[in-house]
Amino acid sequence: MQPKGHYVMYKVSFNNKDNSFYQDLKSSVEQYFSTSQVRKTGNWKLYIKALTLVPAAVAIYLMLLFFHFSLIPGILISGLLGFVLASIGFNIMHDACHGSYSRKPWVNNIMGLSLNLLGGNAFIWKFKHNIIHHTYTNIDGIDDDIAKSPVMRQCESQKWVKAHRFQHIYVVILYAVSSFAWVSMMDFNKYFKGKIHNTDLQKMDLSEHVIFWLSKIMYVLFYIVIPVHYVGWQAWAIGFSCMHITLGLTLALVFQLAHVVEEAAFVFAPGIGPQKIEEEWAIHQVRTTANFAPRNKIVSWFVGGLNFQIEHHLFPKVSHVHYPAIAHIVKKVCEEHQVHYNEFKTMTAAVASHFRMMKILGMKPK
Repeated sequence: MQPKGHYVMYKVSFNNKDNSFYQDLKSSVEQYFSTSQVRKTGNWKLYIKALTLVPAAVAIYLMLLFFHFSLIPGILISGLLGFVLASIGFNIMHDACHGSYSRKPWVNNIMGLSLNLLGGNAFIWKFKHNIIHHTYTNIDGIDDDIAKSPVMRQCESQKWVKAHRFQHIYVVILYAVSSFAWVSMMDFNKYFKGKIHNTDLQKMDLSEHVIFWLSKIMYVLFYIVIPVHYVGWQAWAIGFSCMHITLGLTLALVFQLAHVVEEAAFVFAPGIGPQKIEEEWAIHQVRTTANFAPRNKIVSWFVGGLNFQIEHHLFPKVSHVHYPAIAHIVKKVCEEHQVHYNEFKTMTAAVASHFRMMKILGMKPK
């Protein structure tokens, strides 16, 4: 359901009077967990991922420090590190920050700090993603995930500029540098301004300030100072760039395929007076979200079930390891309520749709 109370900061509301769609979804999914006698949080499948991905990242990091590679192998291994770090974000951090990794809050908090180890900040991300994005998905003027204008035009309500004619080409470069920009600029921008797009950031207590700065210092130490000491500036610069290019491309593409595709809906919130969206929150989530490659187990494993984005947006506190099972339930309820379920059978189809959409949005409006 749409969050209430402290976190609803906009004069934007959903028509939840009927709410029958969400109630049917909720009861059907609850029945599945009750009948199957499984917890909604992570299980051995998730823990095996953690025990695979984290040691793999550490091993690759140490290999790059202590073994001397020629140019091409060094580039490939650095890129592999970026890909593994992205998978840690998808599989471990994402579930933990949503509170679905474990039943124990302290475990979720600790595992959520894996984002800080990647250079981000869990506190800021939770507010940006869990509260703003998950409530006001694809609402232009509120959702920070589509607030890249004028650099990128991601929906029709955003201002068009001439450069957008080529955005379907240059966005690849933007995606490639996105993780570096996130680590080096975006977090600091949100921290010092105390804002995420048009929203005031939730107040940070002393411990969160300490974690923010300590994490950033540790990032500089482990990703810059130590590697430069062992491999030198030139090798570090090449490896660091390749790691971030792979990390950025992987993160950006997976999240873009969930919401910025041809089937996904968008809403404009101008911020002038109250605005009511004439559908219930759950229907809005389905209409603004898309799944991709649902039967591809390799994709599902590495992206942490984020290819089942509809299920994630409807049930964010359910671990991604359960999404393939509940997807059948969600699709059935959507059919019963005549709510269109956006799904691309393959990842290739979703990628093609995203770039087609960026090209269309880059054309001058008539």
